[in-house]
Amino acid sequence: MFLTAALFDVLVAESPGTLGLVREVWAGGDALSVAAVNRVAEVCPGLVVVNGYGPTETTVFAVRGPLRRGGYVTGVPLGGPMGGTRLYVLDDRLGLALTGVVGELYIAGSGLGRGYVNRAGLTAGRFVADPFGESGSRMYRTGDLVRWSAGGEIEFLGRVDDQVKVRGFRIELGEVEAVLGGCPGVGRSVVVVREDRPGDKRLVGYVVPVDAVRGVDVAGLRRLLAERLPVYMVPSALVVLPELPLTAHRKVDRRALPAPVVEGVVVGRGPRTPVEELLCGLFAEVLGVAGVGVDEDFFAVGGHSLLAVRLVNRVRSALGVEVGIRDLFLGATVEQLARRIDFGSGRRAPVVRVDPRPEVLPLSFAQRRLWFLHAFEGPSATYNVPFAVELSGPVDVGALRAAVGDVVARHEVLRTVYPDRAGEPEQRVVESVQAVVPFVVVDVERVEVGERLRVEAEYCFDLAVELPVRVVLFRCSDEWSTLSVLVHHIATDGWSLEPLARDLGTAYRARLVGELPQWSELPVQYADFALWQAAHAAGTERQLEFWATELAGIPEEIRLPLDRPRPAQRDFRGASTEFVIDPQTHAALLRIGRESNATLLMVLQAAVAVWLHRHGAGDDIPWARRSPDATTRCWTIWWAFSSTPWSCGPTSAEARPSASYWTGCVATTLRAYAHQDVPFERLVERLARCVARLGIRCSSDARA
Repeated sequence: MFLTAALFDVLVAESPGTLGLVREVWAGGDALSVAAVNRVAEVCPGLVVVNGYGPTETTVFAVRGPLRRGGYVTGVPLGGPMGGTRLYVLDDRLGLALTGVVGELYIAGSGLGRGYVNRAGLTAGRFVADPFGESGSRMYRTGDLVRWSAGGEIEFLGRVDDQVKVRGFRIELGEVEAVLGGCPGVGRSVVVVREDRPGDKRLVGYVVPVDAVRGVDVAGLRRLLAERLPVYMVPSALVVLPELPLTAHRKVDRRALPAPVVEGVVVGRGPRTPVEELLCGLFAEVLGVAGVGVDEDFFAVGGHSLLAVRLVNRVRSALGVEVGIRDLFLGATVEQLARRIDFGSGRRAPVVRVDPRPEVLPLSFAQRRLWFLHAFEGPSATYNVPFAVELSGPVDVGALRAAVGDVVARHEVLRTVYPDRAGEPEQRVVESVQAVVPFVVVDVERVEVGERLRVEAEYCFDLAVELPVRVVLFRCSDEWSTLSVLVHHIATDGWSLEPLARDLGTAYRARLVGELPQWSELPVQYADFALWQAAHAAGTERQLEFWATELAGIPEEIRLPLDRPRPAQRDFRGASTEFVIDPQTHAALLRIGRESNATLLMVLQAAVAVWLHRHGAGDDIPWARRSPDATTRCWTIWWAFSSTPWSCGPTSAEARPSASYWTGCVATTLRAYAHQDVPFERLVERLARCVARLGIRCSSDARA
């Protein structure tokens, strides 16, 4: 079997074991990658790889070298001459170079062509007389710098001119430079071949703008080059420089040209869905960068046709979906490609403002659960969400009180009560002019603040008649105060505390200068979400059945060896244990994810599941993952349930996760994401299972 060097590299990277199905593979057309040859020798020790070399002028092959071992470091030898072929390594005076001395390769023999059609000048420069052969014989000047090894093989070292081969295509750099230099706004230009990643040669263009102030439109240059040059001659990257580096002789110092910077830092927006998160990881892996944002074009940041093939294969393997090269060319960003991937689950309609609203507003599933617990247990502090902020400097109580009113007026859910109508709850939004939030100022000693905050957090709301928020300002002195904001969980969650604090700060700053806060109107309110959820409840029946089947037979609770008995009645006392993952471990986790086509969250889930399994938790470990929807900014409580059956995992303390284990984890998690529209509360009701007693939270703290 014959493969071009570029295709050989791709095949080895994607599926090296498949080469073991043949006895011998020839590869050529460009220098073979050391890493690829060593990898094949490791995976397929019985396979014979032959390095085939030969310019077109010598009729396909002139040199061949069987490679029966790995361990190459600086390069892969080309081998020796084919039958009927003579090889000469000559110096500048056409003298034979000694073994180990660099010279230019000349080829003679029966396979040599006669010249170029209608190109007498070019023929005379390349096809020259052979001083070592018969009278009248000729040899071809390849332009390749080589040397003879001690073992009698030709070793390739580079080119004597600017003619290069990239991915099997012969390219005259001068042609590319001429087109690039003729583009509008370009003063000077130079094009080189770089191999910043081993085995990945690519053209890089460097330009100096005519006008340093106006610069040059890089995107426009790329479009012009694509129109005027074949695809394989378009530089993968364009670098704008204030000036080209020069040698002492005032020539362009090509060695001093900087590598193109493709940081891959998320530009604009990061991934918003699990599919986008996986695609960002795959884009970054194939492109060899730290990370890629959802709006970055694959081809604009260094992708080319062979990398596109590799990316498509990785996407197929990771997501288990059919996606083609055409899909990537039609949608070259993560966001566009994610839209083209069809998991067969359909897309849910967005939440929109309902106007006019019905007379009776239903509760969301999450609110209904909390209302039921409130009615069942009676008013309690179990589901309070407190937070406190220390304030330094004088506090304008009037401005702060007005700011609280502004925030409550902005978010309907903070001025909503939940009366009972014939045994069924409903939402009733209080008009902003009538919504008065309890705001108390208490003068205390600083040492008493902690205990006062604890007592305040135990306040019991009456949800039927009372707004689910109250504020207390504990004033220790003119220079030090603590602001306590207490909200019932029926109106907020942990994700919502950030926009609450942000809006409160915005309103307070405006009120301090006697103005109203300037913020845009929220597109939807929480009551709109509750109506949307009720309208689409029937559409999740199929997904609900999926979960009923997927979670059939899971245990009522995870059984773990405990150091004390669980109380017969819940006392709501608990604790949390925090730990920080060091940078080295974090990097190792990311590496595992990339190797396994998994996101960091999937790796952490798998790690914790293995840990629980080894401590006696059994094989089936359900997970509940909470994910904020885009409407979080208007106080949406959104639940998504994700469960992975871990029975495919290790069964002994010494076992390590296998490839099949990771494959099962990723596949099952993706199926979960494809059925994530089912509200958590409906799922709990359908399965009649107890709530979780173990929670694990991943923080993106910069120290992690």
